[in-house]
Amino acid sequence: MRITRMTALVGAFALAMAAAACGGDDTGSDSGSSTSGIVGKAEKDKKLVFGVKADQPGLGLQTGGSYTGFDIEIAKIIAKGLGVPESGIEYKTTVSSNREPFIQQGQVDVVVATYTINDERKKVVNFAGPYYIAGQDLLVPTTSTITGPESLAGKKVCSVSGSTPAKRIQTEYKDAKLQQFDSYSKCVTALAGGQVDAVTTDDIILAGYASQDQYAGKFKVVGKKFSEEPYGVGVKKDDSAGCNKINEILKAAAADGSYKAAWDNSLGKSGTAAPELDVAKLTNCS
Repeated sequence: MRITRMTALVGAFALAMAAAACGGDDTGSDSGSSTSGIVGKAEKDKKLVFGVKADQPGLGLQTGGSYTGFDIEIAKIIAKGLGVPESGIEYKTTVSSNREPFIQQGQVDVVVATYTINDERKKVVNFAGPYYIAGQDLLVPTTSTITGPESLAGKKVCSVSGSTPAKRIQTEYKDAKLQQFDSYSKCVTALAGGQVDAVTTDDIILAGYASQDQYAGKFKVVGKKFSEEPYGVGVKKDDSAGCNKINEILKAAAADGSYKAAWDNSLGKSGTAAPELDVAKLTNCS
């Protein structure tokens, strides 16, 4: 009798351990691992975490508990295409320097944050897109004599730590005095206060700041782009299925008018016409 009872206990313990092990595997899949990725997580949980900017008017701007802008609209399109309702979207404020770590650590599932696709980043992140192609430019006071990057020698130029624009100033315009902050809003505040002579990042970001009511008539975008910045959608390096699915969603958005609507509901309010999404360039997934 005792032997039978002991055998039953051992069997129950083994079953419990097996169930716990299965539970552990499920948790790994939910976190967006290579066995599941964003497609699997979206299907199962109907929830996704998007890393977005919070201080870029027209692109990713947080006001209270809500986020607005073109990148936010793109995030909504991606979520919908993956079967996730807007109520299942969680936005997490992301700055330029932590986009890769947030993806790698699983703090976010997808990054849509004026995220330039380049070879260095593609070593650690998988990129869908590009969904927009911007160009680096300069924001200066309306009375400034700066006419382009060639006139930055000795000038104080502000950009964001870890960003592509900051690195370009460091490597290609070494005579400029680079000031770095963790957000472009701090750079613009410094420009307004006279602490720097120019702010540099993508033209579309600068236009958003220049159009804000508090800066109306004070700043101008020089209008001399000196780079090409393809904006991509970042996911984990091993999530090729998720990356390709996002490209499919973007292609559909270009065809059904939702991409244009995303622009019109955000950056289009500045009077700039929506660009054409070149679906032939959606080839960055590894």
